[in-house]
Amino acid sequence: MDIAPYPDLMCYEEPAYWAYGVFHVPDAAGRLPCEDEEHDRRFDVSSLVVRPAPAPGSPACTLTE
Repeated sequence: MDIAPYPDLMCYEEPAYWAYGVFHVPDAAGRLPCEDEEHDRRFDVSSLVVRPAPAPGSPACTLTE
């Protein structure tokens, strides 16, 4: 994911709004759950593909080796 420096979307939206896009690849129609009950009824979250972890050494990688 490309995350811009402050102020980024994640600075002021709740995690329920942005977290699916950070952790999952959109479905074939380009959609992700958004914590809207009506919209999300169509989603089986367990079927979404998980994005790969950031590469070691990447600024987004917070894990130590």
